[in-house]
Amino acid sequence: MKRLYIFIHVYWARILLIFLVFLCLLGSFFFMKYAVNSYFSLESFSRRNIAAPMALFLPMFVIVHLITLPIMIGMQYYVMQGGFSKLFSTQIGKAKAKVKWDDVIGMDSAKKEAWEIVKLLKDRHLLKAVGGKIIKGTLMVGPPGCGKTYLAKAIATECGLPLLPAVGSDFVGIFIGLGAAKMRSLFRQARALAQVEGGCIIFIDEIDSFARPRRAEMGFGGATDHNATVNQFLTELDGLRQTENNIVVMAATNVPEHELDSAIMRSGRFDRKIYVTRPNLKERKQLFDFYLAKVKFDASVNSSILSRRALGFSPADIENMIREASLVATRESRSEINMRDLSEAYDRVVFGLKSNIVMNPKEKEWTAYHESGHAIIGYLLHPTDDIIKATIIPRKGALGFVARRPAEELFCANRDELLADIKVMIAAYVAEKIIFGKTSQGVGGGPGSDFYSAMTIAKHMVWHYGMGKSGLLGDFSVMQSWYDSEFTVSEKTKETLDTDVQEILYSCIKEVEELLVSKKEFLHYFAKELLKKEELEYDEIQAIFDKFNLKPLSGRPPLTF
Repeated sequence: MKRLYIFIHVYWARILLIFLVFLCLLGSFFFMKYAVNSYFSLESFSRRNIAAPMALFLPMFVIVHLITLPIMIGMQYYVMQGGFSKLFSTQIGKAKAKVKWDDVIGMDSAKKEAWEIVKLLKDRHLLKAVGGKIIKGTLMVGPPGCGKTYLAKAIATECGLPLLPAVGSDFVGIFIGLGAAKMRSLFRQARALAQVEGGCIIFIDEIDSFARPRRAEMGFGGATDHNATVNQFLTELDGLRQTENNIVVMAATNVPEHELDSAIMRSGRFDRKIYVTRPNLKERKQLFDFYLAKVKFDASVNSSILSRRALGFSPADIENMIREASLVATRESRSEINMRDLSEAYDRVVFGLKSNIVMNPKEKEWTAYHESGHAIIGYLLHPTDDIIKATIIPRKGALGFVARRPAEELFCANRDELLADIKVMIAAYVAEKIIFGKTSQGVGGGPGSDFYSAMTIAKHMVWHYGMGKSGLLGDFSVMQSWYDSEFTVSEKTKETLDTDVQEILYSCIKEVEELLVSKKEFLHYFAKELLKKEELEYDEIQAIFDKFNLKPLSGRPPLTF
């Protein structure tokens, strides 16, 4: 009966339309019956005059319908499969997935914030007794794969309320007014569910798809439809205040909140913001234990080691790593995953699959010295990051790479750490120059390349952090023009800032060159080991440095796995 009431409440217009069509068909039947009786009451001459044109018209009628009928059936099938109706329809009822509150792990801070909303939804009568109002809008902000949708499902399950899910892109279309119509339909269904179930949670994932700031129309109606959708959403949010507080709107986004329309983010609409971050060490261990419990693994698997190695992983990354490890074990016809499978899965998640690129011996040697420069300077000079892997096996289009990571999460780098990053990045350039007397295009080539990354850091140090040698202070992005990417600073200031950037790069190159020249014998040895094995893991790298009795000059303690 509940679903019947909801169906009638939401689709009353369609029911009324079907009823009117039925009345029209019924009226047509009686009209045809009257017409037939009148026809046979005529004289034979009159009947022949009427029948003759109809006989000529009948073949044409059949031919036309033989052509149009398949088209009509095809269009009907398209509509039945979803077609245009998907622009207006939303599934009614609770979300199918049942997520228990205890299953939400790896996000303790966000879970604590969300629990307050759960308690308010459960005890609405207590809040009304003191004259308060429940939080009507909650926005979850954070990187992808960190459990925002999972948390929303858990809130709905814990509260026992129906969850009405939607995606921001559902409200974006090519026709003006469709987004606003879909928004009205969503909230109409939510009110119907709330009347029956005592409450309802609307969850809009990727809300930034339609909630960007409103803008002026530039043609073709795109901005008009976008503005109408945002306006309708604001109207629906405010309309909730006119009834009982039994509908909560939850939304999730990966973009910073300042990129959303300010009217949506003002107080009284999205009152609560939950910041979902990547899990810390303790939370990563909980996640590994949770996902490992779903597969078979041997005694060598240690979740503590895995959690320290998977620094910066999201819950989705950890789940993917376990899935990849089980695929590796399956390919080798084993029923349990081991630590080696997880190590290979880690490489796939972080570095990508191995490429089928085959380098000639000269390119391979050049790549070995290139990566050896990165590894040696990273190990000796970086104050926080250690080298965990060096390889000359191509992955993701790169001929080789050196992976480094800190022992713990770091969120604010100082000048020494930024300079160390630059030194590690330009070390390959210096190594090539020392060994071959010239350099290759491997040091450049756009975003992600050595020079690009080094210059980006150096520019930020000078232009944004006030770390230039000239002493110019301030964040010069304040002086960036609003309509293009040009900085409205004087040519003299710009020249000084550019000089500071070059000074940082040259000073780093000089220091790296002095160190690599003094360790030239070790550079040859490391490159040969890399050529021989093609891939060096953390323990092997540590053993090579220990053989030459080389310790980090920064005093950084070694990683412990």
